[in-house]
Amino acid sequence: MVRRISTKWVLAVLAVVVLPFLGFAWYVDAFVSQRFSDDVVRYHLLGHAAELAERLDRVVEEHRRDVRVLAKVQDLSLSLADREGDAVLFEDAVVTLFDAQVREAGAGAFVFAVDTEGELVVSNRLGGGGTALDPWTLGELERRDWGSEAWFREAMETGSASLDVFRSDLVHESADVPLEARYHFGFAERVDGRRESWAPEEPVGLVVNLVPWTIVQSEISGYGVIRRRDRVSEFASDNIYDSTYAWVWADDADTILAHPKRELYGERVSGEVVALPRMVAAASEKEWGMYPDYEFAGMAKKGAFRHCRSRDEGGYGWVVGVGVDLPDINGPIHEITSTIAKASALVLLVAVLVTIVVARRTTRPVQDLEAFTRRVASGDLDAQVPVRGHDELADLARSFNRMTRELKENREELVKAEKNAAWREMARQVAHEIKNPLTPIQLSASLLRRAHSEESPEFDAILERTTDVIDRQVRNMRDIAKDFYRFAGEHRAPVPVDAAEILREVFDLNAAWAETESIALLLEPLASDAPPAIVEADPDELRRAFVNLVSNAIEAMEGGGTIRGSVEAAAGRVVITVADTGKGIPDEVLERLFEPYFTTRSSGTGLGLAIVRRIIEDRGGEVSLENARGDEGTGAVARISLPLIQRTQG
Repeated sequence: MVRRISTKWVLAVLAVVVLPFLGFAWYVDAFVSQRFSDDVVRYHLLGHAAELAERLDRVVEEHRRDVRVLAKVQDLSLSLADREGDAVLFEDAVVTLFDAQVREAGAGAFVFAVDTEGELVVSNRLGGGGTALDPWTLGELERRDWGSEAWFREAMETGSASLDVFRSDLVHESADVPLEARYHFGFAERVDGRRESWAPEEPVGLVVNLVPWTIVQSEISGYGVIRRRDRVSEFASDNIYDSTYAWVWADDADTILAHPKRELYGERVSGEVVALPRMVAAASEKEWGMYPDYEFAGMAKKGAFRHCRSRDEGGYGWVVGVGVDLPDINGPIHEITSTIAKASALVLLVAVLVTIVVARRTTRPVQDLEAFTRRVASGDLDAQVPVRGHDELADLARSFNRMTRELKENREELVKAEKNAAWREMARQVAHEIKNPLTPIQLSASLLRRAHSEESPEFDAILERTTDVIDRQVRNMRDIAKDFYRFAGEHRAPVPVDAAEILREVFDLNAAWAETESIALLLEPLASDAPPAIVEADPDELRRAFVNLVSNAIEAMEGGGTIRGSVEAAAGRVVITVADTGKGIPDEVLERLFEPYFTTRSSGTGLGLAIVRRIIEDRGGEVSLENARGDEGTGAVARISLPLIQRTQG
């Protein structure tokens, strides 16, 4: 067991310094990192996924709008209508328009028009870099039977069609051509015109815009990772942006269309190469949200997804995903934890050294004070502690010395004051106990005087009853005097008494008083099958306890009412209940009713209920006073519970 104060100080400082630092480090590592990954990273990923999906939707919408604008150009309509062989007159203007569109769309795009049979009529001649398309590419455009394509028939029937991502054969298969340049998506829009000036408008062909997949891949690459080749620490990165990357899946949420790793083009996400079926399920269930944590290429990751506009909304329903490496999320948290641990060790060392020095300087005056305290405890009130310095311990020593001087000076006065207080307490109790019998004596005398002055025919009976009451109350006061005499010496031994009989006597004793106050005293008899309510107590003391409760009830009912008394004996206890129909007890005084000298009346000593509690608790019982509840009606209910004594059969 640690007993020295200096040792306790050191241990306390260790606990105060180390535990909060360790707790804070644990909190940062366990909760802040979790919140960082679940909140900050969540919003980061969801926000980037939504932003990228919106950007791709804008790209799709812009190119769809461009092809719709081209379909309204009159030169293109006239060129396709071939009005009396004059289409060649408008071809140069259309080619110039298509070349301008390709330069805006990017390298590798194709804009061309076909007639109602799917044969090429006119196309762009320049690529995105402004260089002329080679004859092989122009030949492929012209040789292709565009009329056999499903989108051709759809566009001719409905007016427009979308060409989903496909790998075209319009680009040379060479090493210097990036993979994404060989993929296209696009739009076809029907062109209406008049074949004769007098004829109504009718479909004359289609204008088609093949957009290079390079545009989408560049958006994905812009979100990709420039990974650090030389890592300074064991953590992947100190910034979650360093490993954020993006990808695009088809509307089936299972086919890779764009990815930082081009070799994954066309791979199934749930297939053997990628093997992430849980991500497919997540993206298939909701329009946007977080993927379950996954592992790809040996790295644990978090990711979020967002669907682009569906085909019904004019989009392709692509699924845009954004991911980040888990080590890059937790790296800063680990560094913070490491910093906190190092700071904790340094602070701990300094705190221990300072604590040891301060503890030694502090415990010396405390030890002196402890030694002089033992002297004072042994009765030496002349002991004076040496005072060193002007700090709190020195003030404590001065206070101790002043206390011992005052103790020495006031010891006799304190003893005298205690004796006087004890006698005053006894005097208050005697006065309170004598007051209760005086009330029925006074009322009985008044009743007798009134019966005599009115020459009542029942005067003799009233005289007999009142003199009997007065006689009993005088004997009661004599017994009170004897009891307080015994209180100063020893208590009488308890004997078995019938609680029901004692309560009946108290009700009879207060009948005259209750009658003058218009109060009915009702005593409920014991049940026929109930055992006798025998308790172990001093009958006079128990009677005084009941008298106090009944007196308080009568005084509480100024406008009359009913007081009910009952005694129940069951489960090894005797429960005595006294219930009145008065106004009840205010809530603010309920808890203080049994305190000595506390009273709600202008007169009285406030000892009545305190005496009741002492009498009952000295006999192993319990007493309570509370307001009536439920079917008990109104007013206050007093309950006394005492152990039941089983009589032996003789």
